Amino acid sequence: MNNEQGNRTTPSVVAFTDNQRLIGDAAKNQVVNNPNNTIFDAKRLIGRKYSDDIVQKDKMLWPFKVVAGTDDKPMIVVNYKGEEKQLCAEEVSSMVLVKMREIAEAYLEKPVKNAVVTVPAYFNDSQRKATIDAGTIAGLNVMRIINEPTAAAVAFGMDKITYCVAERNVFIFDLGGGTLDVSLLTIKGKVFQVKATAGNTHLGGEDFDNRMVNYFVEEIKRKNKVDISRNLRALRRLRTACERAKRTLSYGVTTTIEVDALVQGIDFSSSITRARFDTLNTELFEECMKIVEKCLSDANMDKSSVDNVVLVGGSSRIPKVQQLLQNFFNGKDLCKSINPDEAVACGAAVHAALLSEGIKNVPDFVLLDVTPLSLGISANVDKIMSVVIPRNTSIPVKKTRVYCTPVNHASYVTIRVYEGERTRVSDNNFLGSFNLCGLPAPRYHPFDVCFAIDANGILSVSAEERTTGNKNQITITNDQGRLSAKEIKRIIHEAEKYEAEDKKANIMNALEDYVYLINNALKGHISSAITRATNLLEGNNQEDDIVVLEDCMKELKSIFEKVKPIDKIG
Repeated sequence: MNNEQGNRTTPSVVAFTDNQRLIGDAAKNQVVNNPNNTIFDAKRLIGRKYSDDIVQKDKMLWPFKVVAGTDDKPMIVVNYKGEEKQLCAEEVSSMVLVKMREIAEAYLEKPVKNAVVTVPAYFNDSQRKATIDAGTIAGLNVMRIINEPTAAAVAFGMDKITYCVAERNVFIFDLGGGTLDVSLLTIKGKVFQVKATAGNTHLGGEDFDNRMVNYFVEEIKRKNKVDISRNLRALRRLRTACERAKRTLSYGVTTTIEVDALVQGIDFSSSITRARFDTLNTELFEECMKIVEKCLSDANMDKSSVDNVVLVGGSSRIPKVQQLLQNFFNGKDLCKSINPDEAVACGAAVHAALLSEGIKNVPDFVLLDVTPLSLGISANVDKIMSVVIPRNTSIPVKKTRVYCTPVNHASYVTIRVYEGERTRVSDNNFLGSFNLCGLPAPRYHPFDVCFAIDANGILSVSAEERTTGNKNQITITNDQGRLSAKEIKRIIHEAEKYEAEDKKANIMNALEDYVYLINNALKGHISSAITRATNLLEGNNQEDDIVVLEDCMKELKSIFEKVKPIDKIG
């Protein structure tokens, strides 16, 4: 379906001006003139803490301001209608989701309440839950969170090899604007089973753009003796030109970057070749291949066993990326038959249809996804990670391990839950904790710890001591990083206010258009009628038929009756 601009994809960009809020194409189109208040890359902030090294590096590249909020939550600062506002990433993401809901409702001509939302495969627990919060703020019931490469595999499978008797191994390479996700699936009949997934939530088209921007900033400094690294407007204009050049280099071998009056009246013009672009990003391209290799290694599968390599995401169009990928798979032809920009959305739509009732001709299939990160607890005083569910385990899943009390006379034990691949828990991501109380006194007394992950990848952890029957459990909510119910309610109220303001602005624009159209129409109609009458009077043409004069008189009377002022009743 197309948006109001006629485009089949809508950029995840939100902008604020002195009098309105813009989302999608309208926001992206004005970014050069309003860089400080135009937000993009919200996905890179969602579910993260302000103190994260990644956030600290990113905020140096963004034209908008990011500050620390409550509980170390990153907050985006914008000016809207003369006031400073602080927005969390979930709130910005919800605005984009509202826009997508409106586009869908316009196409379907009925309300949309349920949604399947896709996320990068390597999103952790906190990022997945923050995405669900964004859906809640947008007024959507998120039926399922699905990994983006898995959704793309569903689209490919439905299109190419549905219900194929022979087993096929399909490798999905999803390189988008902000993330790289790869997944290896086995498709046989109606079963889509993810074998392994890997990725980097901080590797994509934006990073390739950054390398180009830095290259040209240095060139400008060298040639013109001007440093534009702190000039947000100049940087935004240069970034837009670099993004355009990157797209051109996907089919051309050279292109020119031109920005008139970039800074201090300087007209900047420079050329860049595809070879130079490849050199600037060599390190990033090599990292892409390392992730591909890691996925195959986790799946214990040789690359010769892969039947199809499917390209997904706009950045997968980069020729050097395709060349490296093809070389890695020993010259195997890459599958480019599905639209890389739409594959993820198509797969999610198919999955949503499967979860819904009353939709006809829905393909029947079983989707078995995996957990992207290892999950476990702090097992001993050395704070070593004890893995209960290894990464790339098929979900939904439920696993139990037996642990022992570490010391004598321990009436309770604290279960601390972590996710990650490092040996020490301090290097992994802490998810939550709870106490199992009423334990017998002896040291090394056993108790069970059970991890369960549902189809959305949401984790629940329980512990039980069998002899007493004492138990406790926690559904990992990551309250430190998530929005509270009160905050969600406040943001929903804010969203309703934004929606009312947007609606008012749209009505005022429409009203202004009608005033202009009617005014012009009346002017034209009245003017032509008066001109005709004047010509008849001044022409003094005795040959004018009386019928012509009477018709002219009737027309003027009709116009006068419509526009004459109403007499006041005294």
